[in-house]
Amino acid sequence: MKETTTLNGINTTQLQETVIAIKDQPSIAAFQFRAKGEWQDGTMSRTTIGDFYGAGQEHHRAEPFEYVIDEAPVLLGNDKGPNPGEFLLQALAGCVTTTFILHASARGIYVKEVSTTVLGNADLRGVLDLDKSVTPAFTEIRLKMNVRSDHPAEEINELIEFATQRSPVFQSLSRPIPVRLERTATAPISR
Repeated sequence: MKETTTLNGINTTQLQETVIAIKDQPSIAAFQFRAKGEWQDGTMSRTTIGDFYGAGQEHHRAEPFEYVIDEAPVLLGNDKGPNPGEFLLQALAGCVTTTFILHASARGIYVKEVSTTVLGNADLRGVLDLDKSVTPAFTEIRLKMNVRSDHPAEEINELIEFATQRSPVFQSLSRPIPVRLERTATAPISR
């Protein structure tokens, strides 16, 4: 029976096997993640995340994840869920943290605690088209990580920097990536 090693909640035996498999067959590293949004009412929409493609095949979750996105009342919503920008910040925090833990585990570094705070500054004049010089995007995103480990601070700081360079969400936000819009308009309907 093969022995399984776990560090920081990561099965490092499986992690090593995955790295070897991808080195041997790079095509299995290609993944496509999917999210489907559907407007509900006002500023609220529901996003479903279920199937995805990866490791050379389709994957079907037993139960898809569903998320409600809304705005706070000050932004004309009913506060039924985080707004899309907050979801983006959550995705960044989660991705950098996960990437950090994966690489710490691969390097044999024990981690006691990681806390990640993400702050996103925005100016609504851009979204509302009130000032053409103001971007509708976040004007700045700041990521703060605090890590407790038994390894020297210099080594942990280097690993934090490395994790941001390997984090798909951090890198997607840090550099331009193509986003293609495909649209379908239906014929006018009567009310």
